[in-house]
Amino acid sequence: MNHVQSISPRVLVTGAAGFVGSHLCERLLRDGSTVIGVDNFYTGSSRNILPLQNHSGFSLLQHDVSMPYWVNADQVYNLACAASPKHYQSQPVETMKTSFLGGLHALEIAKASNARVLQASTSEVYGDPLVHPQPETYWGNVNPHGARSCYDEGKRSTEALFYSYRQLFDLDTRIARIFNTYGPRMRPDDGRVVSNFIVQALQGKPITIYGEGTQTRSFCYVDDLVEGLFQLMNCDPDDAVEPINLGNCDEFTILELAEIVLNLSGSKSEILFHDLPSDDPKMRRPNNLRAKERLGWKPNIPLKVGLSKTIDYFDLLLSEKGHDNSLVASHPQEQACFDLVE
Repeated sequence: MNHVQSISPRVLVTGAAGFVGSHLCERLLRDGSTVIGVDNFYTGSSRNILPLQNHSGFSLLQHDVSMPYWVNADQVYNLACAASPKHYQSQPVETMKTSFLGGLHALEIAKASNARVLQASTSEVYGDPLVHPQPETYWGNVNPHGARSCYDEGKRSTEALFYSYRQLFDLDTRIARIFNTYGPRMRPDDGRVVSNFIVQALQGKPITIYGEGTQTRSFCYVDDLVEGLFQLMNCDPDDAVEPINLGNCDEFTILELAEIVLNLSGSKSEILFHDLPSDDPKMRRPNNLRAKERLGWKPNIPLKVGLSKTIDYFDLLLSEKGHDNSLVASHPQEQACFDLVE
């Protein structure tokens, strides 16, 4: 297994133009890494990586990771995949291909480069959990034939693939199970609860809650998550053999979240209740003991602080002249701004 990393590593980030991926690229560049991003702009946006276009250490390949490609790297972060139910449910087959084949190609690049590789998995592997909070030892309660199955099972199968490559090829793999994350650069139309509530509040539209709002979530600010991913990639290989939860342990009901957003934004929007979607988890909160013990990591940004930053971002985005969904372009043929470093 590869234990040696370059002083200034050459890092491949798939999903680099996405919400989390763009923040990760910035973090890596600050650390002195050379970063090669890959994105097909299905849910990512060139807007997210615009601040990086003049950085000498960054380059971008516009490519669908479900198709083979080659980049030589010391480290590989595999983040590519639509993460919001609205987008992955609209393209279920493509979602599964991106998860499994994207993971396979990331593993093959890592194997050929003798690199360590991190899979951005998800708390969705726990499904609608029967254990709370969820430790990494919990196998989950996932519906393989439901509306969320393409994402849940795609991520679960990719974890199995990473495990197999570790066993067969002694590859240095790491798996992060990411819980609800929010912050600037979320898409205003991604259908996730934080962005939904903020956009509705800022536009004076009704806040839509599914069910009675008693279901719970924990919300991790993106900077905390990115630091967790960085620590997981760079920890001792013996501490990364098993999956590690990355998320915030502070738990809120969906109704509480709506009330906080209304208060912070100063909105007078009313709250409307709708039927709960199928397979929507009733509770979701990580057991973070493994991350604390093995990485020395815990989230530090309180929900109200992170939400204030996120509201400011969306307020600016929505106030820009001529705002529409083109600000968060999602078409695969969107033109990339950067050249691939060979």
